Amino acid sequence: MNLRLGVVGYCPPTRFDEDKALEYLVDGYNRVSADFPGRHITVVSGLTNVGVLRLAYEEAVRRGWKTAGVASEKAMSFPWFPTDEAPIVVGSGWGDESDIFIYGNRWRGHPHEHGLDAIVRIGIGEQSIRECDAMKAMGKKAYGYDLPPLD
Repeated sequence: MNLRLGVVGYCPPTRFDEDKALEYLVDGYNRVSADFPGRHITVVSGLTNVGVLRLAYEEAVRRGWKTAGVASEKAMSFPWFPTDEAPIVVGSGWGDESDIFIYGNRWRGHPHEHGLDAIVRIGIGEQSIRECDAMKAMGKKAYGYDLPPLD
């Protein structure tokens, strides 16, 4: 059985403690593995190969998990992580992709048809918190780590 795990968190220009973020991310992934044993996990994040998203994708690859991405056109100004699934690009501004990211694209047979099953949040960004809260409102697992940004 498959599980689509969303990962949200800081991207440039926000600076953060990358070592602590990776520590939280590893803990979150370990908790997901324990809560959903035997699942084939695909990490779905915001496509960019920067910030928390880069850490999330790299850790997923280390674990042998698949990768996918949903982002707005704003992500085009950053390098993309080479995800296993074709990217989904929605809208022109940050946050325009949130509904598709969380709830799915409703394209019959597409891997992201039904959206996320669980989410890991690293940081205290508004969009990340909003997306995490949406998952909780649906009764889905949400693993949040409050990592403050650096000055």
